[in-house]
Amino acid sequence: MKPASGAASKVAVPGLIEVARERAVARVWLNRPEQHNALSTEFAEELKEAFHALAHDPSVRVIVLGGRGASFCAGADIAAMKASASASFEQNLAEATRLGGLFHSLADLPKPVVARVHGNVFGGGVGLAAACDIVVASDDRLSEVRLGILPALISPYVVRRLGDRNAREAMLTGERFGAGRALQIGLVNHVVPPSELDAKVEERVLALLAGAPQAQGRIKMLLELYADSAWEEYRAALPRTLAEIRGGAEARDGLAAFLEKRKPAWQSES
Repeated sequence: MKPASGAASKVAVPGLIEVARERAVARVWLNRPEQHNALSTEFAEELKEAFHALAHDPSVRVIVLGGRGASFCAGADIAAMKASASASFEQNLAEATRLGGLFHSLADLPKPVVARVHGNVFGGGVGLAAACDIVVASDDRLSEVRLGILPALISPYVVRRLGDRNAREAMLTGERFGAGRALQIGLVNHVVPPSELDAKVEERVLALLAGAPQAQGRIKMLLELYADSAWEEYRAALPRTLAEIRGGAEARDGLAAFLEKRKPAWQSES
């Protein structure tokens, strides 16, 4: 990527995402509005490549992550979820490892990242927001358990933001909740009406640009070091855990129930 100067410019990233540059700020847009920015394998790979490029671009100081269309990110792509139900363990493991790499690349960025969150947000979308440094939202939700899927890959980032107590309730119940509750439990930093979302994001961007970039990079590094020493070991185990869950009968029934608009077996039995 070449440094931008003056007015905003677009950096060519093929297909599914758009990166717009204005001086030291890079705005990464999830650009699958018809699919509510659901995360397909190709989509996740392009996004990870963009994060890698921005991490190594010395002209970029702050990154803003947002979504085109009605939703920030609706989580996993339905077609990919359907395919995972009939895939082998090895295939699910490879897929989960690739997707896990996306969240790692975002969380490990050495520069401040602001999430611009709007509309409905599910699954991997919550993970993307939780992996950012500052989240400005108009709405936010968690839902995996009600599809019979363990929120394994996003759990490190959700737990780190919410703490153990709130993360347990959110992930074990799978209840949907709005931005007010997300703010209360620490999933987001700021909640504003939709009409004020961009203004609040800009306020946070300007506050970050006022800081020293090398100091900010060191702060992020120190915060990572502060995490439990078993953090990397924990993250490394997540793809295998998710692959085991995805191939099970419960996950297949949960996905089928969602697509068929019926209750899954575990709700019918209770």
